[in-house]
Formats: sequence, C-alpha cells, structure tokens
Amino acid sequence: MSKTYEERAMEIAALMEDSKGQNVTVLDISQLNSWTDFFVIVTVSSGVQAQGMIKEIKDYSKENDLEIHLTHQKSEQGEDWNLIDLGAIVVHLMSEEARNFYELEKLWHSGKVLK
Repeated sequence: MSKTYEERAMEIAALMEDSKGQNVTVLDISQLNSWTDFFVIVTVSSGVQAQGMIKEIKDYSKENDLEIHLTHQKSEQGEDWNLIDLGAIVVHLMSEEARNFYELEKLWHSGKVLK
C-alpha cells in the first residue's frame, strides 16, 4: 500500500527534525491552490546544514517515488531560502531571517497546520 502525500510530508518533517531543523511546520494547503498540497517549512542555521538536508530529501524522494522538480535559486549559495519542489509537497529550508521576513505561515494562514 503506497503512502499518502500527507504521510510523506509528515515523514519529511520528521527527517528534517532528525537533521536538527528548527520550528518544523507542515501546512496542508491543498484546498487553497492547484499546484501543491503540502508545505514543509524548516528553519536552518547554516547553508551547510541546508545542503545536508537537501541530500536527505533527495535520498527520501528516491526511496518513495517522488520526483524533484527543478527550481531556480536567487543566489548560488542558497543560504537564505532553499525550495525543494516534490510536486504535491514543497519543502522550504529557510534561514531564521528569511523565515521571519517572508512569514509563509501568515501568508498561507488559511491552510491547515498539521505539525
């Protein structure tokens, strides 16, 4: 039996916590748009930590038949905000400053907080 996208989003959130991600949040935004169902939002302390988490997400996606869609980053380092688009799940790895500035939880306040 295959996992639902909600189960996968929660597993990714747990993986991010295991990687020492802070303030991990899962939002169900499936009723608010047509392009994705879940956001996993994570505060990271450094670009090195974010790169390690990206590797974890890539490994998880291979094991769980999720395709990573290419996205464009503003900077080469990607230290403020890394976005990993898995289709039905979008993972946001953000510095504390970027997270406070963009306030995705407020922007998507109509979404259901699952974690």
